[in-house]
Amino acid sequence: MPPSSFVVAIDGPTASGKGTLAKRLARHLGFAHLDSGLLYRAVGLALIRAGKDPGDQAAALAAAEGLDPAGLADPDLRQERTGQAASVVAAMPEVRAALLAFQRRFAAAPPGGAKGAVLDGRDIGTVVCPAAAAKIFLDAGVEKRAARREKELRQRGEIIIEGAVLRDLQERDARDRNRAVAPLVAAGDAYVLDTTDMDADQAFEAALAYVNSRSSGGPGGPAAET
Repeated sequence: MPPSSFVVAIDGPTASGKGTLAKRLARHLGFAHLDSGLLYRAVGLALIRAGKDPGDQAAALAAAEGLDPAGLADPDLRQERTGQAASVVAAMPEVRAALLAFQRRFAAAPPGGAKGAVLDGRDIGTVVCPAAAAKIFLDAGVEKRAARREKELRQRGEIIIEGAVLRDLQERDARDRNRAVAPLVAAGDAYVLDTTDMDADQAFEAALAYVNSRSSGGPGGPAAET
């Protein structure tokens, strides 16, 4: 069943800036926001804390089925090792199936009575919400994404090993793009936005213009700020 709210689906590889863009769009439009990557990170973090191998499919499925939405605010979800574990469990069909219903419920009935939702991830426009009113595939060169991630990690006070971030992104890209289930790929009707040579403001303006063009609510967008 198509979602009853106005849904904006934003997909893209790691460190493409989709989370920042999604949150800004949601705030501007008055929509609810869901970072679907946090669901997989929560599963990965649960495995790490339980001393389990992220590649243990039975343990990963149990963690996905017992996921507590309240845990999505845990700061440890942003750690690099959590992201690495998330990339492993996200390739498991059973885990993806367990988390799919949660995402679709959020899109169809956004919390707080919001009239729309912005979801970001890697398969929102292709699998989770194929009927989304607006689909954006955000991308950037891997070297540019690595530089952005290194800056982010340094701001958190983390120690960076030369070349490690770039190698990690390349490995994640390979896993995400080549997995058998819901691989990272732009939906056929998605707006592909390459931000390699854009700053955050330019990316936001381009994305907002596209969302507004997909809205039947006129040039102000589906629920734009006034």
